[in-house]
Parts: sequence; C-alpha cells; structure tokens
Amino acid sequence: MNPNEIARKLRASEVQLVRFLYCDFGGVIRGKAASPDRIVAHIGDGLGLANAMLSMTALDVIPPDASNTLVGEVRLVPDPDSFVILPYAPRSAQMNCDLVDLDHRPSPLCPRSFLKRMIGQLVERGFVMDAAFENEWYLARQNSDGSFSPFDRTPALSATGMESAEVIVQDVITALLAQGIQVEQYAPELGPGQQEISIRHAPALQAADHQITYRQTCRAIAPKHNVMALFAPKPFLNEAGSGAHIHFSLWNKARTRNLFADMKDPTGHGLTRMAYQFIAGVLKHLPALLAIAAPTVNSYRRLQPRAWSTAFNVWGIDNREAALRVPSRYWSDEMDCCNLEFKPSDPSANPYLIMGALIAAGLDGLDQQIEPPLPLDEEPGQLSDEARAERGITRLPSSLGEALDALERDELICAALGTAMTQEYLIVKRAEIKAFAEKDTSFELQQHSVKF
Repeated sequence: MNPNEIARKLRASEVQLVRFLYCDFGGVIRGKAASPDRIVAHIGDGLGLANAMLSMTALDVIPPDASNTLVGEVRLVPDPDSFVILPYAPRSAQMNCDLVDLDHRPSPLCPRSFLKRMIGQLVERGFVMDAAFENEWYLARQNSDGSFSPFDRTPALSATGMESAEVIVQDVITALLAQGIQVEQYAPELGPGQQEISIRHAPALQAADHQITYRQTCRAIAPKHNVMALFAPKPFLNEAGSGAHIHFSLWNKARTRNLFADMKDPTGHGLTRMAYQFIAGVLKHLPALLAIAAPTVNSYRRLQPRAWSTAFNVWGIDNREAALRVPSRYWSDEMDCCNLEFKPSDPSANPYLIMGALIAAGLDGLDQQIEPPLPLDEEPGQLSDEARAERGITRLPSSLGEALDALERDELICAALGTAMTQEYLIVKRAEIKAFAEKDTSFELQQHSVKF
C-alpha cells in the first residue's frame, strides 16, 4: 500500500492516531503515534526515537554499560504494507517499523532490518521462507496483590474449555480476520485458562509482523472481558508453560515447490536433503539460538524435560519433546504442508531476531552440507544419562545466562547479527538477569506477565 493510499483511507476513517511500532531487545512491543494529518510525510521521515531506547531492558532500565545514551536518535520508519486500522481501537491505526539512522541507513540495532537481511540471503540462493508463530497464552484475572490466577479451571482440549472462553476467543478471531490474518485452528490448551489460536503461514517478514499484531490483539481484546492475556513463558509455576513455536518451510522463489518435501525420501520421512541439512544447521547452533528464542529468565522454567517443550538437542518425527519436530501431514496436501516446527521459542522472543537467527543457522547447514543425527522416536527425558550419551544427546542451556554464553561463543550467529547487535543484546539481557536475581519469584512472575 502506498502512502497516498494510506492517507486516503485515513481521511475516510475515524482514525486520530497512527501507531508506529517496533519490538525491542527485551521483547517488549513499543512505539510512538502520530496524527494522520501529515501521514505521508511521517511515513517518509519516520518519527524520532532516542538512541537510548534501543538499549532498554524489559524493566524499562538503560544498563549502565549500554552503548546508547540520551544523546542522538534514530527514526521509526514504517512499512506501508503493514498498515491496518485497528478493529479493537477504530480511532487508531498501526504500522510496523524499521529503525533507521539519520544517514538513512538501517540501524545496526534494528531487529526487523536484520530479518530482512537474512531473507535477502535466502533469496540470493533462490529460496523464500514461509512461517507462522503458533502461540500459547493464558487468560487470567489479576488479584489484589498484583499476582494472577487462571480465569477458569477447565481441562485441556475440553469442550467446557471452549465454552468458557467462547466469547473472548471469537472476539480475538474477529479482530485478527479484520487485520488480514487468517485463523487456522483453536484449542483450549494444557493449562487451565490457556489458549491457542493458530494462524496461517505467511512470508517470513510478514509472519514476524503478524506475531506483533497477534500479541497486540489478544492483549487488547482480553480486558474488554475483564481478564488479561498473559504471554509470559511460565506465568504460573505449577501449570504448563507457553510457547510460540515457529512452523517454517523453504520454497522456490515462485512459491510453486516446497523445497522440504520429498515423497520419495527413502527414509519414509518425506523430507528432502535440503530439509535434513537445515535441521542439522539448527541443531548445530541450537544452544546459541536459545538465547534469542527463549530470551527471559522466566523462559527456562518452561524448558524442562517432559514439559511439552524441549530440554535436549534432538529432532524427531511428531516428537513433541524434540527441539525440532517434523509434523505429520494432512492427507489431502502432503507436499505443500510439509514443514518443520521449532519448539524452544516462546512469546517473549523478538520475532524478527529469532526468525533471522533461525535462517542463519539453517543456511549454515545447507552451505556446509551438514547431516543430522537420526531422528529420536522416544522422549529424551525418559532416557538414561548413558543412553543419551551414546546417542550424542546433550542438555540444552538451563538458564538465560548459559544461553547467552553459548551465543557469545557462536561465531556464525554473532556474525549474522553483527557486532553491534550482538554486544548490545548481551548487555541488555545480562542486565535483566542481574535485575531479576535481586528480586523474588513473585516479582519475576508479575513482571513477565505484564510485559509481553
């Protein structure tokens, strides 16, 4: 959509503010808003943003060792193709933004520009990627002490759970559809009050934009029903954690052929050599990827054995304890629906960073022609230490600190991110670790529940 068309739509609407949104290293969706009166100029010029905001933690603190200060600024430059009038706030519209330096170049700290750069590397090789984030999240009520409780106690995948959340879920779906996001499936998930509304895949950049819109929509609709939508990885210590699994596949540029699907695969798994090499690349860099996919101290309460997430460096066919799962396919569309599911990621992740890092890891597998180990058809947490050692199965980082150390050691992922982004990301995340270490568990749960 071109800026003049956006201006025409705004003149015909009730919109009084247009939100310019970005997602920061803390995983928080932030932004500024402008009047629609000069929207064409605002789209070209962007909105000013203090450099220091690029180093802000999820707790709204600028670390003392941050590279950015209160001197200088970047611009929030929106992507006109992401424009939408918000159905839940009809006097507001929204666009997703790149962070651009005053010399008109993408900021080296811009997550969205990083993803665009990695998509460019796919295109150079003749590929494109389609993806979708599959979110789990809780509907909850806030207690007088600031803590939260699930809004119901219905069983997993139960008809009573569907009925309990019916009005809220239908309002969320209506709002998503109004913003051009197609809904695929719905289920009341494992935890009481936990929801999962799956959406249709899209080109990688649009898929990351959709993740921003999805989170914003759920968080906006829920309070209209006197509840909150919690996207924390583990908002309740004794209930199921929430993931944001990434389903993805590679295609030729014309999007006429799924490059992961091979129905003549002699193993019977239906995968191409390219798919196997992509899997191998992701497994090779998985410890580092965790620092981006599971980027909060709360994330590692979810990544435990036998927790329907992942705790070990394995892949498998329909193995929901594997870091990479090959989902079974629909009988009517076995070629086109072939995809891989990356399970460690959760809703606190910056979608642009994790999607870009996932591409970097997979491309390394393709470029180096790495072969993965055999798929695991057992729960890795049920195996003995000896059995895991024999198969080369290793425990993934069990804390954000360990994952950040793994990221710092991973030369390829650091090079893909760039020196400036790597260093600033590490500074922000280590500052968050320090801040939460000084507080108790209730503070952690409450803060993570309101941030994402």
